[in-house]
Amino acid sequence: YALYPHMTVRQNIMFPLENLKVPKEIMAEKVQYYADLVGIGNLLDRKPVQLSGGQQQRVAIARALVKEPRVLLLDEPLSNLDARLRLQTREEIKRIQRETGITTIFVTHDQEEAMSISDEIVVMKSGVMQQMGEPQAVYDEPYNMFVAKFLGSPPINMFEGVIEKGNIKIGDAVMGRIDNVNDQSCMVGVRPEGFKIVSKSAFKVKVDLVETIGRDTTLIIKNPLNSKETFRAIVDADHRIIPGDEICLQVKPHKMFVFEPETGELI
Repeated sequence: YALYPHMTVRQNIMFPLENLKVPKEIMAEKVQYYADLVGIGNLLDRKPVQLSGGQQQRVAIARALVKEPRVLLLDEPLSNLDARLRLQTREEIKRIQRETGITTIFVTHDQEEAMSISDEIVVMKSGVMQQMGEPQAVYDEPYNMFVAKFLGSPPINMFEGVIEKGNIKIGDAVMGRIDNVNDQSCMVGVRPEGFKIVSKSAFKVKVDLVETIGRDTTLIIKNPLNSKETFRAIVDADHRIIPGDEICLQVKPHKMFVFEPETGELI
């Protein structure tokens, strides 16, 4: 090849081309390489209007990749795609990033996308970073109420509670304990998967609706503190529950978080 004859095609394609005039042969190779990488190598003869929404999105990604940037910014790249294409393209973006090794910043308001695609997640509010870390670590140990509410589908359940002599209480029900904290009001957050059905507990509730989806059952339950509100609990589908049933719930300690009501900070 005219650019660096001693290199292989692959080495020529991946070689930094900043401030160099790229020969047509190498340019064509690079275009074909990145088109193949994003799965549109057989569509190079088509015009944009002849492509589907997902294919046009892949063209945009390939155009960014062909420049071989040190950092690639993808700002809401999946927002205009339907649900099936979003999932497919999301998987492709992750695969492409791993194959190219280009550091990629993926901006999204969709917490499921953020959790599934990233190696490290940064949660921001009004331009201020709230928390940074591995997705599962941020989900399991949120620093504040904003992060806890942002991550999770269905979202975390929030209850008004109090801390009395180390007991975390929702109404009259003791949900757990916390040490070395003064008596005070608080907000108690419980992940939907953080409940388990038990034969007896002080947290007795009435089931309003039941959604069974394969292995899990989602219970929509009347909030014992406010009859106009409900919360969600995800339990094993082996439990045969119908609307109107009264059940007793217990909370898994690692799925419950206690927050300061005014600041939203984790207590």
